[in-house]
Amino acid sequence: MQETPFQLFNNEQPMKLATKIIHAGAEPDPSTGAIMTPIYQTSTYVQAAPGQHKGYEYARSQNPTRKALEDALAIIENGKYGLAFSSGVAATDAVIKLLSPGDEVIAANDMYGGTYRLFTKVFEKFGIKFIFVDTTKTSNIEAVITSNTKLIWIETPTNPLMNISDISAIATVAKKAGALLCVDNTFASPYLQNPLDQGADIVMHSATKYLGGHSDVIQGALVINDGSLKDQLHFIQKSCGAVPGPMDCFLVLRGIKTLHVRMQRHCENGAVIAHYLRSHPKVQKVYWPGFEDNAGFAIAKKQMRDFGGMISFTLKDESIEAANKVLSSTKLFSLAESLGGVESLINHPASMTHASIPREERIKNGLADGLMRLSVGIEDANDLIEDLKQAIG
Repeated sequence: MQETPFQLFNNEQPMKLATKIIHAGAEPDPSTGAIMTPIYQTSTYVQAAPGQHKGYEYARSQNPTRKALEDALAIIENGKYGLAFSSGVAATDAVIKLLSPGDEVIAANDMYGGTYRLFTKVFEKFGIKFIFVDTTKTSNIEAVITSNTKLIWIETPTNPLMNISDISAIATVAKKAGALLCVDNTFASPYLQNPLDQGADIVMHSATKYLGGHSDVIQGALVINDGSLKDQLHFIQKSCGAVPGPMDCFLVLRGIKTLHVRMQRHCENGAVIAHYLRSHPKVQKVYWPGFEDNAGFAIAKKQMRDFGGMISFTLKDESIEAANKVLSSTKLFSLAESLGGVESLINHPASMTHASIPREERIKNGLADGLMRLSVGIEDANDLIEDLKQAIG
Protein backbone atom coordinates (compact mmCIF):
# COMPACT_ATOMS: atom_id res chain seq x y z
CA MET A 1 0.00 0.00 0.00
CA GLN A 2 1.15 3.52 -0.78
CA GLU A 3 3.03 5.05 2.14
CA THR A 4 4.96 7.97 0.61
CA PRO A 5 3.99 11.15 -1.25
CA PHE A 6 3.51 10.59 -4.96
CA GLN A 7 6.33 12.45 -6.71
CA LEU A 8 7.23 13.13 -10.31
CA PHE A 9 10.92 12.53 -9.79
CA ASN A 10 12.96 11.66 -6.72
CA ASN A 11 13.42 14.62 -4.36
CA GLU A 12 11.20 16.83 -6.50
CA GLN A 13 7.90 18.54 -5.78
CA PRO A 14 4.77 16.36 -5.66
CA MET A 15 2.84 16.01 -8.90
CA LYS A 16 0.06 18.44 -9.69
CA LEU A 17 -3.44 17.05 -9.16
CA ALA A 18 -4.33 16.30 -12.80
CA THR A 19 -1.06 14.45 -13.40
CA LYS A 20 -1.40 12.57 -10.13
CA ILE A 21 -4.92 11.41 -10.99
CA ILE A 22 -3.77 9.92 -14.29
CA HIS A 23 -0.63 8.22 -13.01
CA ALA A 24 -1.70 7.23 -9.46
CA GLY A 25 -1.11 3.55 -8.83
CA ALA A 26 -0.15 2.92 -12.46
CA GLU A 27 2.94 0.81 -13.04
CA PRO A 28 3.64 -1.08 -16.29
CA ASP A 29 3.08 -4.80 -15.92
CA PRO A 30 6.55 -6.25 -15.19
CA SER A 31 6.01 -9.36 -17.29
CA THR A 32 4.69 -7.74 -20.48
CA GLY A 33 5.09 -3.97 -20.16
CA ALA A 34 1.31 -3.49 -20.45
CA ILE A 35 0.55 0.14 -19.58
CA MET A 36 -2.81 -0.75 -18.04
CA THR A 37 -2.91 -2.80 -14.85
CA PRO A 38 -3.94 -6.35 -15.77
CA ILE A 39 -7.14 -7.89 -14.44
CA TYR A 40 -5.78 -10.62 -12.21
CA GLN A 41 -8.79 -12.92 -12.39
CA THR A 42 -7.60 -15.50 -9.91
CA SER A 43 -8.81 -16.83 -6.58
CA THR A 44 -5.49 -18.12 -5.27
CA TYR A 45 -1.72 -17.98 -5.81
CA VAL A 46 0.87 -20.76 -6.06
CA GLN A 47 3.42 -20.89 -3.24
CA ALA A 48 6.94 -22.30 -3.61
CA ALA A 49 6.69 -23.78 -0.11
CA PRO A 50 4.37 -23.20 2.84
CA GLY A 51 4.58 -19.49 3.62
CA GLN A 52 6.87 -18.77 0.67
CA HIS A 53 4.90 -16.65 -1.78
CA LYS A 54 5.17 -13.44 -3.78
CA GLY A 55 3.08 -11.31 -1.45
CA TYR A 56 -0.23 -12.88 -2.45
CA GLU A 57 -1.88 -15.89 -0.84
CA TYR A 58 -5.65 -15.75 -1.38
CA ALA A 59 -7.63 -13.22 -3.40
CA ARG A 60 -9.99 -12.20 -0.60
CA SER A 61 -6.94 -10.90 1.27
CA GLN A 62 -4.90 -9.54 -1.64
CA ASN A 63 -5.18 -9.08 -5.37
CA PRO A 64 -2.70 -7.16 -7.58
CA THR A 65 -5.45 -5.28 -9.44
CA ARG A 66 -7.05 -4.28 -6.17
CA LYS A 67 -3.70 -3.24 -4.71
CA ALA A 68 -3.07 -0.93 -7.67
CA LEU A 69 -6.48 0.65 -7.09
CA GLU A 70 -5.93 0.97 -3.35
CA ASP A 71 -2.60 2.69 -3.97
CA ALA A 72 -4.29 5.03 -6.43
CA LEU A 73 -7.07 5.84 -3.95
CA ALA A 74 -4.52 6.75 -1.30
CA ILE A 75 -2.56 8.94 -3.69
CA ILE A 76 -5.47 10.99 -5.00
CA GLU A 77 -6.82 11.55 -1.47
CA ASN A 78 -3.38 12.57 -0.15
CA GLY A 79 -3.48 9.61 2.21
CA LYS A 80 -1.10 6.79 3.06
CA TYR A 81 -3.44 3.80 2.80
CA GLY A 82 -6.39 2.90 0.60
CA LEU A 83 -8.84 0.05 1.05
CA ALA A 84 -11.37 -1.03 -1.57
CA PHE A 85 -14.73 -2.64 -0.75
CA SER A 86 -17.57 -4.22 -2.69
CA SER A 87 -19.77 -1.12 -2.24
CA GLY A 88 -19.91 2.20 -0.44
CA VAL A 89 -22.21 0.65 2.15
CA ALA A 90 -19.66 -2.14 2.70
CA ALA A 91 -16.98 0.49 3.34
CA THR A 92 -19.29 2.25 5.80
CA ASP A 93 -20.05 -1.10 7.44
CA ALA A 94 -16.32 -1.67 8.01
CA VAL A 95 -15.95 1.68 9.78
CA ILE A 96 -18.82 0.98 12.17
CA LYS A 97 -17.32 -2.43 12.94
CA LEU A 98 -14.45 -0.56 14.62
CA LEU A 99 -16.93 0.17 17.43
CA SER A 100 -18.26 -1.79 20.39
CA PRO A 101 -21.63 -2.04 22.14
CA GLY A 102 -22.21 1.11 24.18
CA ASP A 103 -20.25 3.35 21.80
CA GLU A 104 -21.95 6.43 20.39
CA VAL A 105 -21.83 7.91 16.89
CA ILE A 106 -22.74 11.49 16.06
CA ALA A 107 -23.97 11.66 12.47
CA ALA A 108 -25.39 14.25 10.11
CA ASN A 109 -29.18 14.50 10.08
CA ASP A 110 -29.05 14.98 6.30
CA MET A 111 -27.41 11.92 4.80
CA TYR A 112 -27.74 9.16 2.25
CA GLY A 113 -30.70 6.94 3.10
CA GLY A 114 -28.63 3.76 2.80
CA THR A 115 -26.24 4.99 5.48
CA TYR A 116 -29.13 5.91 7.76
CA ARG A 117 -30.66 2.47 7.20
CA LEU A 118 -27.37 0.71 8.01
CA PHE A 119 -26.93 2.73 11.18
CA THR A 120 -30.47 2.44 12.53
CA LYS A 121 -31.71 -0.91 11.22
CA VAL A 122 -28.53 -2.97 11.46
CA PHE A 123 -26.10 -1.58 14.02
CA GLU A 124 -28.45 -0.11 16.62
CA LYS A 125 -29.53 -3.64 17.53
CA PHE A 126 -25.91 -4.38 18.51
CA GLY A 127 -25.90 -1.65 21.12
CA ILE A 128 -24.34 1.21 19.16
CA LYS A 129 -26.13 4.52 19.66
CA PHE A 130 -26.55 6.99 16.78
CA ILE A 131 -27.29 10.65 17.42
CA PHE A 132 -28.34 12.71 14.39
CA VAL A 133 -27.69 16.45 14.41
CA ASP A 134 -27.27 19.34 12.00
CA THR A 135 -23.49 19.18 11.50
CA THR A 136 -23.35 22.48 9.63
CA LYS A 137 -23.15 24.02 13.12
CA THR A 138 -20.18 22.58 14.98
CA SER A 139 -21.78 23.65 18.25
CA ASN A 140 -24.53 21.07 17.65
CA ILE A 141 -21.89 18.35 17.71
CA GLU A 142 -20.23 19.73 20.82
CA ALA A 143 -23.60 19.79 22.57
CA VAL A 144 -24.12 16.02 22.31
CA ILE A 145 -20.58 14.67 22.68
CA THR A 146 -20.09 12.37 25.65
CA SER A 147 -17.30 10.14 26.89
CA ASN A 148 -18.93 7.36 24.85
CA THR A 149 -18.63 9.24 21.54
CA LYS A 150 -16.19 7.25 19.41
CA LEU A 151 -17.06 8.41 15.89
CA ILE A 152 -18.37 11.50 14.14
CA TRP A 153 -19.77 10.80 10.65
CA ILE A 154 -20.42 13.63 8.20
CA GLU A 155 -21.22 14.14 4.56
CA THR A 156 -20.22 17.42 2.95
CA PRO A 157 -21.90 18.34 0.69
CA THR A 158 -24.78 16.33 2.11
CA ASN A 159 -27.15 14.07 0.23
CA PRO A 160 -29.56 15.49 -0.90
CA LEU A 161 -29.71 19.04 0.54
CA MET A 162 -26.09 19.98 -0.31
CA ASN A 163 -25.40 21.25 3.21
CA ILE A 164 -21.78 22.10 4.00
CA SER A 165 -19.97 21.19 7.23
CA ASP A 166 -16.62 22.63 8.30
CA ILE A 167 -14.30 19.62 8.22
CA SER A 168 -11.35 21.24 10.01
CA ALA A 169 -13.54 22.66 12.79
CA ILE A 170 -15.24 19.29 13.35
CA ALA A 171 -11.87 17.53 13.26
CA THR A 172 -10.70 19.75 16.10
CA VAL A 173 -13.79 18.85 18.13
CA ALA A 174 -13.35 15.14 17.38
CA LYS A 175 -9.70 15.09 18.42
CA LYS A 176 -10.46 16.91 21.66
CA ALA A 177 -13.07 14.27 22.46
CA GLY A 178 -10.86 11.35 21.41
CA ALA A 179 -13.28 10.40 18.64
CA LEU A 180 -12.63 9.50 15.02
CA LEU A 181 -13.93 11.71 12.21
CA CYS A 182 -15.08 9.99 9.03
CA VAL A 183 -16.05 12.12 6.04
CA ASP A 184 -18.18 10.72 3.23
CA ASN A 185 -16.51 12.50 0.31
CA THR A 186 -18.66 10.94 -2.42
CA PHE A 187 -20.38 14.12 -3.62
CA ALA A 188 -17.17 16.16 -3.79
CA SER A 189 -14.71 13.48 -4.98
CA PRO A 190 -10.96 13.82 -4.35
CA TYR A 191 -10.80 16.31 -7.21
CA LEU A 192 -12.79 18.89 -5.25
CA GLN A 193 -11.94 18.11 -1.63
CA ASN A 194 -9.40 16.18 0.46
CA PRO A 195 -10.72 15.72 4.02
CA LEU A 196 -7.54 14.10 5.36
CA ASP A 197 -5.71 17.36 4.68
CA GLN A 198 -8.29 19.06 6.90
CA GLY A 199 -7.93 16.72 9.84
CA ALA A 200 -10.30 13.86 9.11
CA ASP A 201 -9.22 10.37 10.19
CA ILE A 202 -11.09 8.39 7.52
CA VAL A 203 -12.41 9.31 4.09
CA MET A 204 -15.19 7.17 2.65
CA HIS A 205 -16.29 7.02 -1.00
CA SER A 206 -18.97 5.28 -2.89
CA ALA A 207 -16.57 4.67 -5.77
CA THR A 208 -19.65 3.70 -7.78
CA LYS A 209 -20.17 7.43 -8.32
CA TYR A 210 -17.57 9.97 -9.50
CA LEU A 211 -14.52 7.74 -9.07
CA GLY A 212 -15.89 5.09 -11.41
CA GLY A 213 -17.74 7.75 -13.35
CA HIS A 214 -19.50 5.58 -15.94
CA SER A 215 -22.39 3.91 -14.08
CA ASP A 216 -20.95 0.48 -14.70
CA VAL A 217 -19.54 -0.65 -11.35
CA ILE A 218 -20.48 -0.92 -7.66
CA GLN A 219 -17.62 -0.25 -5.26
CA GLY A 220 -16.60 1.53 -2.04
CA ALA A 221 -13.37 2.88 -0.64
CA LEU A 222 -11.71 4.06 2.56
CA VAL A 223 -8.55 6.16 2.78
CA ILE A 224 -6.62 6.71 5.99
CA ASN A 225 -3.25 7.97 7.26
CA ASP A 226 -2.86 6.18 10.58
CA GLY A 227 -1.13 2.81 10.29
CA SER A 228 -2.85 1.26 13.30
CA LEU A 229 -6.27 2.33 12.04
CA LYS A 230 -5.42 0.94 8.61
CA ASP A 231 -4.48 -2.40 10.18
CA GLN A 232 -7.80 -2.59 12.01
CA LEU A 233 -9.80 -1.77 8.88
CA HIS A 234 -7.76 -4.15 6.74
CA PHE A 235 -8.43 -6.91 9.27
CA ILE A 236 -12.17 -6.20 8.98
CA GLN A 237 -11.92 -6.09 5.18
CA LYS A 238 -10.14 -9.46 5.09
CA SER A 239 -12.20 -11.13 7.80
CA CYS A 240 -15.65 -10.01 6.67
CA GLY A 241 -14.86 -10.40 2.98
CA ALA A 242 -16.76 -7.50 1.40
CA VAL A 243 -14.08 -7.03 -1.24
CA PRO A 244 -14.46 -6.02 -4.89
CA GLY A 245 -13.55 -8.33 -7.73
CA PRO A 246 -10.57 -7.56 -9.98
CA MET A 247 -12.74 -6.50 -12.93
CA ASP A 248 -14.51 -3.93 -10.75
CA CYS A 249 -11.15 -2.65 -9.52
CA PHE A 250 -9.98 -2.32 -13.12
CA LEU A 251 -13.07 -0.30 -14.02
CA VAL A 252 -12.56 2.14 -11.14
CA LEU A 253 -8.85 2.45 -11.97
CA ARG A 254 -9.85 3.31 -15.52
CA GLY A 255 -12.46 5.78 -14.29
CA ILE A 256 -10.01 7.59 -12.03
CA LYS A 257 -7.80 8.43 -15.00
CA THR A 258 -10.40 10.87 -16.33
CA LEU A 259 -11.70 12.12 -12.98
CA HIS A 260 -10.22 15.61 -13.36
CA VAL A 261 -11.59 16.32 -16.83
CA ARG A 262 -14.99 14.87 -15.96
CA MET A 263 -15.23 16.87 -12.73
CA GLN A 264 -14.32 20.08 -14.53
CA ARG A 265 -17.29 19.60 -16.85
CA HIS A 266 -19.58 18.42 -14.04
CA CYS A 267 -18.78 21.65 -12.18
CA GLU A 268 -19.19 23.88 -15.25
CA ASN A 269 -22.52 22.31 -16.16
CA GLY A 270 -23.64 22.27 -12.54
CA ALA A 271 -23.15 26.02 -12.22
CA VAL A 272 -25.09 26.68 -15.45
CA ILE A 273 -27.99 24.44 -14.42
CA ALA A 274 -28.13 25.79 -10.86
CA HIS A 275 -28.40 29.38 -12.07
CA TYR A 276 -30.96 28.41 -14.73
CA LEU A 277 -33.17 26.69 -12.17
CA ARG A 278 -32.90 29.59 -9.76
CA SER A 279 -34.19 31.95 -12.43
CA HIS A 280 -37.09 29.69 -13.44
CA PRO A 281 -40.47 31.15 -12.45
CA LYS A 282 -41.84 27.74 -11.41
CA VAL A 283 -38.91 26.79 -9.16
CA GLN A 284 -39.22 27.47 -5.42
CA LYS A 285 -35.71 26.71 -4.14
CA VAL A 286 -32.41 25.43 -5.50
CA TYR A 287 -29.93 23.65 -3.25
CA TRP A 288 -26.36 24.14 -4.51
CA PRO A 289 -23.36 25.31 -2.44
CA GLY A 290 -22.02 27.63 -5.16
CA PHE A 291 -24.53 30.43 -4.58
CA GLU A 292 -22.90 33.27 -2.67
CA ASP A 293 -25.94 33.61 -0.43
CA ASN A 294 -25.90 29.91 0.44
CA ALA A 295 -25.31 29.44 4.19
CA GLY A 296 -22.36 27.12 3.49
CA PHE A 297 -20.78 29.10 0.67
CA ALA A 298 -17.83 30.51 2.64
CA ILE A 299 -16.90 27.12 4.09
CA ALA A 300 -17.36 25.39 0.73
CA LYS A 301 -15.11 27.95 -0.91
CA LYS A 302 -12.50 27.38 1.80
CA GLN A 303 -12.40 23.59 1.70
CA MET A 304 -13.47 22.76 -1.88
CA ARG A 305 -11.87 23.60 -5.23
CA ASP A 306 -15.26 24.06 -6.92
CA PHE A 307 -18.91 23.40 -6.12
CA GLY A 308 -19.70 20.19 -7.98
CA GLY A 309 -22.46 18.94 -10.22
CA MET A 310 -25.04 17.84 -7.63
CA ILE A 311 -28.14 20.01 -7.31
CA SER A 312 -31.52 19.59 -5.63
CA PHE A 313 -34.61 21.73 -6.17
CA THR A 314 -38.28 22.10 -5.38
CA LEU A 315 -41.13 23.63 -7.34
CA LYS A 316 -43.48 26.37 -6.19
CA ASP A 317 -46.21 23.82 -6.74
CA GLU A 318 -45.24 21.54 -3.87
CA SER A 319 -47.55 18.67 -4.83
CA ILE A 320 -46.20 15.22 -5.57
CA GLU A 321 -48.11 15.35 -8.85
CA ALA A 322 -46.13 18.38 -10.04
CA ALA A 323 -42.84 16.74 -9.10
CA ASN A 324 -43.85 13.46 -10.75
CA LYS A 325 -44.65 15.32 -13.97
CA VAL A 326 -41.07 16.66 -14.11
CA LEU A 327 -39.55 13.34 -13.06
CA SER A 328 -41.47 11.53 -15.82
CA SER A 329 -40.90 14.09 -18.56
CA THR A 330 -37.16 14.56 -18.84
CA LYS A 331 -35.44 13.07 -21.88
CA LEU A 332 -31.73 13.57 -21.17
CA PHE A 333 -31.97 13.45 -17.37
CA SER A 334 -32.71 9.76 -16.83
CA LEU A 335 -34.90 8.92 -13.83
CA ALA A 336 -32.67 6.62 -11.79
CA GLU A 337 -30.92 6.16 -8.49
CA SER A 338 -27.18 6.83 -8.16
CA LEU A 339 -25.11 9.77 -9.39
CA GLY A 340 -21.69 10.78 -10.66
CA GLY A 341 -21.81 9.20 -14.11
CA VAL A 342 -21.10 11.03 -17.35
CA GLU A 343 -24.82 10.98 -18.14
CA SER A 344 -27.27 13.23 -16.29
CA LEU A 345 -29.71 11.66 -13.83
CA ILE A 346 -32.78 12.92 -12.01
CA ASN A 347 -33.87 11.34 -8.75
CA HIS A 348 -36.76 11.59 -6.29
CA PRO A 349 -35.13 11.15 -2.86
CA ALA A 350 -38.37 10.64 -0.90
CA SER A 351 -39.32 7.53 -2.90
CA MET A 352 -35.89 6.38 -4.04
CA THR A 353 -32.54 7.03 -2.34
CA HIS A 354 -34.01 8.22 0.98
CA ALA A 355 -37.17 6.11 1.22
CA SER A 356 -35.68 4.19 4.16
CA ILE A 357 -35.77 7.34 6.31
CA PRO A 358 -39.17 7.78 8.01
CA ARG A 359 -41.18 10.58 6.41
CA GLU A 360 -41.42 12.57 9.62
CA GLU A 361 -37.64 12.54 9.91
CA ARG A 362 -37.23 13.60 6.29
CA ILE A 363 -39.66 16.48 6.63
CA LYS A 364 -38.15 17.61 9.94
CA ASN A 365 -34.73 17.82 8.32
CA GLY A 366 -35.98 19.76 5.30
CA LEU A 367 -36.30 16.96 2.76
CA ALA A 368 -39.68 17.76 1.19
CA ASP A 369 -41.76 15.16 -0.60
CA GLY A 370 -41.43 17.17 -3.81
CA LEU A 371 -37.64 17.56 -3.67
CA MET A 372 -35.84 16.46 -6.83
CA ARG A 373 -32.10 15.76 -7.09
CA LEU A 374 -30.01 16.19 -10.20
CA SER A 375 -26.68 14.59 -10.98
CA VAL A 376 -25.58 16.90 -13.77
CA GLY A 377 -23.57 15.01 -16.37
CA ILE A 378 -21.05 16.14 -18.94
CA GLU A 379 -23.41 16.62 -21.90
CA ASP A 380 -23.79 20.02 -23.56
CA ALA A 381 -25.26 22.36 -20.94
CA ASN A 382 -27.63 23.99 -23.42
CA ASP A 383 -29.20 20.63 -24.21
CA LEU A 384 -29.64 19.95 -20.49
CA ILE A 385 -31.35 23.32 -20.04
CA GLU A 386 -33.70 22.58 -22.93
CA ASP A 387 -34.57 19.25 -21.34
CA LEU A 388 -35.41 20.86 -18.00
CA LYS A 389 -37.31 23.65 -19.74
CA GLN A 390 -39.65 21.23 -21.51
CA ALA A 391 -40.05 19.03 -18.39
CA ILE A 392 -40.86 21.84 -15.97
CA GLY A 393 -42.97 23.67 -18.53
